[in-house]
Amino acid sequence: MQQRQCFTQGENVELLAQYGLFLAKIATVVVAIAVIAAIIVNLAQRKKQRGELRVTNLSEHYKEMKESLAVALLDGPQQKQWHKAQKKKQKQEAKAAKARAKLGNAEPEGKPRAWVLAFKGSMDAHEVASLREEVTAVLAVAKPQDQVVVRLESPGGVVHGYGLAASQLQRLREKQIPLTVAVDKVAASGGYMMACVADKIVAAPFSIIGSIGVVAQIPNFNRFLKSKEIDIELHTAGQYKRTLTLLGENTEEGRQKFREDLNETHHLFKDFVHRMRPALDIEQVATGEHWYGTQAQEKGLVDEVGTSDDLLLNLMEGRELVGVRFTQRKRLLDRFTNSAAESADRLLLRWLQRGQKPLL
Repeated sequence: MQQRQCFTQGENVELLAQYGLFLAKIATVVVAIAVIAAIIVNLAQRKKQRGELRVTNLSEHYKEMKESLAVALLDGPQQKQWHKAQKKKQKQEAKAAKARAKLGNAEPEGKPRAWVLAFKGSMDAHEVASLREEVTAVLAVAKPQDQVVVRLESPGGVVHGYGLAASQLQRLREKQIPLTVAVDKVAASGGYMMACVADKIVAAPFSIIGSIGVVAQIPNFNRFLKSKEIDIELHTAGQYKRTLTLLGENTEEGRQKFREDLNETHHLFKDFVHRMRPALDIEQVATGEHWYGTQAQEKGLVDEVGTSDDLLLNLMEGRELVGVRFTQRKRLLDRFTNSAAESADRLLLRWLQRGQKPLL
């Protein structure tokens, strides 16, 4: 009897061992499947990281909005009659398109297009990555009778970022595609560097225009560190490799070189604006000041005063408006970090502009 109990216990242990081995195999298979799925998803996301181009027919959107409002104002019987007429019209258009396809005839050439881009710039001008894709796409399909409208909003930022953004708009100008820039809020400093490339600048009455100047500032903690008996060593090769430092001791020679660099950048900025708009009295406006839309027109900084909405509505009468936007899918972490960066960017911009611009 005792021997039989020992065998039974041994069988139980063996059964548990086999069951544990079975669970381990199942867990291994599940983990392997999860790893393979993660790799596939990661590869798919990498393919989508480049982003996608979104094209919107703004003329059709405006037409639908206008029709929806018009139908909403009709009574019940009139709405039924309108919908009936629309269905009949759509059937006739589909029938005509089918007949053309059978005969091998191409679609009738419609109105010339106005390609509408939007640029809302930040301090580092990282939005230029999307702008360059949009400009490339438009250049690939634009016809000689087409034109481009850029709805621009930017208070300026780093020189190299906005220099590249202006160069992207220059690509349109070099291909002799008419370019119009519409400013509803602000196109200052680097923003105006972009705007001046256009053949025509339209600004809202109270938009901020100009600020053709260069600014740079850096805090220095050297005296504070010295008071705490903290030594900072900075080694450079090249006389002007580092002019002003954050932690080291700044010299008058370094400060002078830094000011010379700022003046040189300002000179390049003025030359660029003058080349783009030769009729502008550059010495009068390149003082770092900003003006509102109506004042900017008097100074020659803009060509017309008006909103981008009115500009597009007027263009819609003779052109088909097509919106082009390049978007890139962001991961959750990227969305969080970008949101935090934008908040810090806005806070810094408000701090820099406090006391410089009047509030309304």
